Amino acid sequence: MLNIPHQYYLCTAEQSRFMDKQTINEFGIDGFTLMEIAGTRAADFILSEIPNSSHGLFFCGKGNNGGDALVIARLLSQQDYDITVCFLSRRDDLSADAGKNLKLLQKLDVEIEILDWDDFTLNKTEYDFVVDGMLGTGLNSDVRAPYSDAIEWLNKQDIPTFALDVPTGLHADSGRILGTVVQADFTLSFGALKTGFYLNEGFDTAGEVILCELSFPNKYKKPTAYLIDEPWVEANSPSTQTKKHKYDGGVLYIVAGSEGLTGAGILAAKSAWSAGLGAVVLITPKGLLEIYEKQLIQIIKKPVGSRDDMYFKESHVESVLDILQGKPGKLLIGPGLGRQKETIHFTQKILQQFGGDAVIDADALFALSQWENWEKPEEAHWILTPHPGELKGIAKQEVNDDFERFQIASKLAQQEDYTILSKGMPSIVATTKETPYMTGYDTRIFSRAGFGDVLAGKTGAFWLKYEASELACFHALLDGHQKTMESDKPTGQLEPLDII
Repeated sequence: MLNIPHQYYLCTAEQSRFMDKQTINEFGIDGFTLMEIAGTRAADFILSEIPNSSHGLFFCGKGNNGGDALVIARLLSQQDYDITVCFLSRRDDLSADAGKNLKLLQKLDVEIEILDWDDFTLNKTEYDFVVDGMLGTGLNSDVRAPYSDAIEWLNKQDIPTFALDVPTGLHADSGRILGTVVQADFTLSFGALKTGFYLNEGFDTAGEVILCELSFPNKYKKPTAYLIDEPWVEANSPSTQTKKHKYDGGVLYIVAGSEGLTGAGILAAKSAWSAGLGAVVLITPKGLLEIYEKQLIQIIKKPVGSRDDMYFKESHVESVLDILQGKPGKLLIGPGLGRQKETIHFTQKILQQFGGDAVIDADALFALSQWENWEKPEEAHWILTPHPGELKGIAKQEVNDDFERFQIASKLAQQEDYTILSKGMPSIVATTKETPYMTGYDTRIFSRAGFGDVLAGKTGAFWLKYEASELACFHALLDGHQKTMESDKPTGQLEPLDII
């Protein structure tokens, strides 16, 4: 069981409300105190980013999101900041805690400008930063006026924007935009990170996400996903021992290639080799051997069939299975296989008869999607690495956006008893366990041609090194991200071989 710190928990709006409610009603910390803690943590961060004597504008709704903003306004006013508060709803309709914080704000001995939206539209004052405290995690329908008007005005300003808990207009669970949305520079998330920050438009809307911890007891923290993070992945990874013989750590067998698609196998094999494996064995139709001999000097090649064979056929099944029974190891099948009818049948029979660990990628996923009523061998362990289109084929249902992809991959992995590395932005790792994982960094680079083959090779290699399928996926994703960040080339010029 991985030891995952609570700061990497991703929660839905409902889970956030549950933590808040239980802390108030069962544990005994009242809502006003939680609001004070949230506002204090957010104010501390804004103090670190915005110099004193700056003029801040606070857009406030009538609920607790507006109350959080009022706490921050009060605290910053005591640190020599000029404060303007603009209410988007009637001030006599505030929630109890928000109303109490308005009264506290008005008790201060500093001048604070308090406006309603109609007054604000006539105001020509210039501001140094904006705090979005309009609508929080409870929003489930399109933003309406005057909130939408305030968002339109805010997004035209060239000043830092701090969103409280979630940018107004962003669905906290799905990351979908509800009509319009605040384009935040920073999102100060209270109590837990929200799944919507990393799905669909959330990543490009929330800006830099800052977790503001609240006094929620750990027993109330129930995540819907975990954020993949390098420190805790490394902390939970067993150390790899130096091998005395190249076969001691096992072999990664790669079944790949067809005429015109040899590059995929080359990328996967080089990627696996670069991860430090002692042995990578490429199994390929004999007619392609000359190409691989020139490109993969350090890789062992095992050809099957005759010199005329340019793709895998059903007649090759027995030969391939014999090779796979040689040295203990794991299988990567799919890169550049092609979609000839004979190759599809070959792939299906290999998957049906090979009872070991297999990474199923690319054209092997297509073969799987064409297989009616298939069953994974009971003793086999599989990692599937689909992009959204391939996931649609495997699941036999539409995948319209990243939130649906997250839900479908999670459900499918548990139902069918395998691990899914769902490629996309974010990348999602769904396992037989109840809680899946997702990346919190930009993985759009992996969507370019060739990166899937590199990722598949890394996944197979790390599976040999760490045994646990989820750790293999984590390390493959993190390794690819690190190599991408280390490259001196602009992202648009990166080639797949740059990250191996």
